[in-house]
Amino acid sequence: MSNAALDVLKTNLESLKQSIKWLRRSYDICMGIGTKDNYTEDEFDHFENLTSRYARTTDLLIGKVLRSIDSVELMNSGSIIDAANGAEKRGIVESVSKLRDLKDLRNAIAHEYETEDIKTLFSLALASSSQLFEIADKAIKYCGKY
Repeated sequence: MSNAALDVLKTNLESLKQSIKWLRRSYDICMGIGTKDNYTEDEFDHFENLTSRYARTTDLLIGKVLRSIDSVELMNSGSIIDAANGAEKRGIVESVSKLRDLKDLRNAIAHEYETEDIKTLFSLALASSSQLFEIADKAIKYCGKY
């Protein structure tokens, strides 16, 4: 394990923790609002924050933290799927398909422009955030040994 790789992991973990903090804030607000057909402008803004923070947190977890773990453990972290496979082997995630689902929702959020479709993404992000919290928590706990 190199000190440089460990430093990158620590930095990425701190970024993930901060991102989780802000996502949890949006999650709590949006849980209070609930999903519905019509949102006030403020409610819509809250859900926009939720989806943005969900996407950012997913990127940090999968693209940064999981790949950093591979680097620290001297594993070849070629693609995101390699990092996901490593996370499954380490017990951070039950299956690669769960990470794929989180990432697919992240991609849908990033590329959706229709207001009606965004409303669907609001409910999906709200439902998926608890899984993201759980997986991120497992990754952080796993890294506690470093």
